[in-house]
Amino acid sequence: MSARLLGVGVGPGDPDLVTVKAVRVLREADRVFVPVMSADEMGRAEQTVRAHAGHDRIERLVFALNERTDTTRRERHWDEAGRRVADYLRAAGPATTAAFATIGDPNVYSTFTYLAQTVADLLPDLEVETVPGITAMQALASRSGVPLVEGTESLTLLPLARGTDGLAEALAAGGSVVAYKGGRVLDDVVDVVRAAGRLDDAVFAAHLGLPDELVAPLSEVDTSTAPYLSAVLVPGRRESRGGKL
Repeated sequence: MSARLLGVGVGPGDPDLVTVKAVRVLREADRVFVPVMSADEMGRAEQTVRAHAGHDRIERLVFALNERTDTTRRERHWDEAGRRVADYLRAAGPATTAAFATIGDPNVYSTFTYLAQTVADLLPDLEVETVPGITAMQALASRSGVPLVEGTESLTLLPLARGTDGLAEALAAGGSVVAYKGGRVLDDVVDVVRAAGRLDDAVFAAHLGLPDELVAPLSEVDTSTAPYLSAVLVPGRRESRGGKL
């Protein structure tokens, strides 16, 4: 039996939004790795995992999670984290299972993608699987009471860590648009959404599932305090019940 690496989505931060399968995997895994920006901090993924798994099996892996320009620094952390996971699996034996807990879903803008590629290069017989998780856009739709999509509407998901390029074009298509990681450019986001004539329906969220959660109309948000990990939902234009069927 080959060693296994499982990417486990643990949702947006509320321990109650972790799936039954994810809880089982976290409890059964020999080691649960969690991403952090510093070894002495507890990240959001670890906070969620601690509600479901033994703390003695949790190990932190440091990543440059907010690095946007220094490719060398970012890839150095990928390499170091990958080597650590590979070393653990190699030493523990072929029947070992390691889990990597990631906020949201492991296949949606997740560090797990890069970690899994790195470990697989070091351990050619590695089995890689993922356990899906609830995404921030699903949690935002739920908390705001605004459906993500109806009928034939399209859904566009945009990361805005590098700016608002593409946002105006997505809004012009008329479907629902979700923007992630736009806290640093939220002023620009508001301007683009307003110019598209869709500000009145747009909703904002930060710290979903945490005690300091904020869900509010985008037009009422203090853009100067928005965190990097925030989300904006601009629903499709809806004029009548079932109008998009």
